[in-house]
Amino acid sequence: MADEDSKWAIAHVHASFNNTIITVTDQTGAETLAKSSGGTVVKQNRDEASPYAAMQMAEEVAQDVMNQGIDGVHVRVRGPGGNRQTNPGPGAQATIRALARAGLEIGRIEDVTPIPHDGTRAPKNAGF
Repeated sequence: MADEDSKWAIAHVHASFNNTIITVTDQTGAETLAKSSGGTVVKQNRDEASPYAAMQMAEEVAQDVMNQGIDGVHVRVRGPGGNRQTNPGPGAQATIRALARAGLEIGRIEDVTPIPHDGTRAPKNAGF
């Protein structure tokens, strides 16, 4: 791991199939240090969830937090969840790679996709 004097943060990555959102907070999760979404780096809506957009966002966010003195991040990946798909979208892996490439140390990577404990009724299957 890192030195004892290095500063760590948490990178919350919400990767759906329509967009990818990155929010970097302090270790408590209370204060937001930097944030970005797919719409800030690409023009077309269909490209917001792409790995390319995720890489561009992650580079911007990494530079921002490194300028604030953060050395490493723990990554929390979240998919759509609920009654929708539980695996994250295409931007999740690209985001983690780009954060590491930008010079941030990656600590723990955990999946925080919400899973219902028998919540609402699932939507009916329209195509049969």
